[in-house]
Parts: sequence; C-alpha cells; structure tokens
Amino acid sequence: MARVTSTKPGTVFVTGASSGFGAAVARRFAADGARVVAAARRTDRLKDLAGEFGPQVLPLQLDVRDRAGVAAAVAALPEEFSAVDVLVNNAGLALGLGPAQDADLDDWDQMIDTNCKGLVYCTRAILPGMVARRRGHVINLGSVAGSYPYPGGNVYGGSKAFVHQFSLNLRSDLHGTGVRVTCVEPGMADTEFSLVRFSGDRGKADNVYEGMQPMTADDIAESIHWAATMPQHVNVNTIELMATAQSFAPFQVAREP
Repeated sequence: MARVTSTKPGTVFVTGASSGFGAAVARRFAADGARVVAAARRTDRLKDLAGEFGPQVLPLQLDVRDRAGVAAAVAALPEEFSAVDVLVNNAGLALGLGPAQDADLDDWDQMIDTNCKGLVYCTRAILPGMVARRRGHVINLGSVAGSYPYPGGNVYGGSKAFVHQFSLNLRSDLHGTGVRVTCVEPGMADTEFSLVRFSGDRGKADNVYEGMQPMTADDIAESIHWAATMPQHVNVNTIELMATAQSFAPFQVAREP
C-alpha cells in the first residue's frame, strides 16, 4: 500500500485576519510555508503580519459584506495567490447580549451580513476555482452557540447554526469534486470577541473569562491547520472544542412565586 502523506496547502485565504483567530490562522499557515492572503477591513493591523513573513503574505483590504467587492478582490488576486487551496471563512462577530425583545436591529443586521452573507460571498467567489482544479478546502468558523442556546445568543447563535448547516450542505453539493469542507465550532476563547460584543467595554469583556482558563486563538488555529493538513482522502466534517473549564448547564425553568 502506498504511503499516505499529509496535505500541504500552497495558498490559504483567511478572512478577518487582522486579529484573533484570523491572525493566528494566518501566522500558523505562513509558518508552515504557505502563501497567505490575509484579508481584513483594517489593513493597518496586517502590517505586522506582512512584515513578519514578507511577500509570502498578501495583505488585502476586504469587507466581506460587500458582495461586489469580494468578487472583484478574488478576481484580481496576483497569479501566485490566485489558486486558493484553503479558504478560512473566519470573519464574524457577536454584538450585544440582551434579550431579543430589546435587541438593536442594526446589531442583528450586522451579524447576519457578516456571519452569514459575508461567508457565502467569499465561498461563492473562491469555490469555482477549487472545483475546476478538483482540490481545495473550505473551513468555516462556526461556534458552539450554533448548537447550544444561551440567553442573549439569539441572532448570533442563529447565524452560527446557519454556518454549521451551510457547511454540511456544501459537503453534499461538492460530492465527488475532491473539495473538502470543515466547520470549526469553538467555545470560550480569549480574543477580541467579547470586547467587540460589549462595544469596547474592557471590564465586561474581562469578566467573561474571570477565574477560568479560556482557549486561545492559537489553539483554534492549530485545530484548523490540523484539519487542512490531513491526507486528501480524509474530510474532517466538524470540530467542536471548548475550554476544559466550560461545559453544559441545566435547562432554565421559570417557576411561579
């Protein structure tokens, strides 16, 4: 039997690469020798990444919510970055933690536009090339919030449930093409996630992780790199991971006084 070797991605396209999971993913693949398209709205934050790895990393200003902008950016990639082997749909956010009846509809729109529409825009722009080359890997960042509800999770959790189901349906559509799909679904991880959710309130963000050890961006990047470098005949459908200190709570019960 022939020896099975791991997959070695040549070009990786990462959205939301300016911080958190995205920056860690970009560094992990670049350190492994891959060319990386580091896409983000805040290109000033990509300077350190580009300075660290030089021409191996291509900083790309991109708002995934801009459908035409996504299509144009992918079409204009330099030749050496144009054959994307791995797409990491990382760009996403949570806003607010209030109940649905009090939520800000602008927050809901932004989460849906980024977490759902932005993800499908990037996937649709890059996927045809993967199918034509009969290789590639789409890795979507979901969340445990897509499977397990919690108070205030409303649209954020719904958007991540979409990511999970969209990933499964991509697998079905891509049957026989050689293109792989993985949904990575983290629990508590200490990044800028909570700072964004609480509109920059550092105290509230820090309280989320007080007294426990959350996962890190590097932990998530390692799981993504592992899935992407498995042998070509192996597809990791879903990775769900939590901090050891995080688990499951009882159901809520409203009791009359």
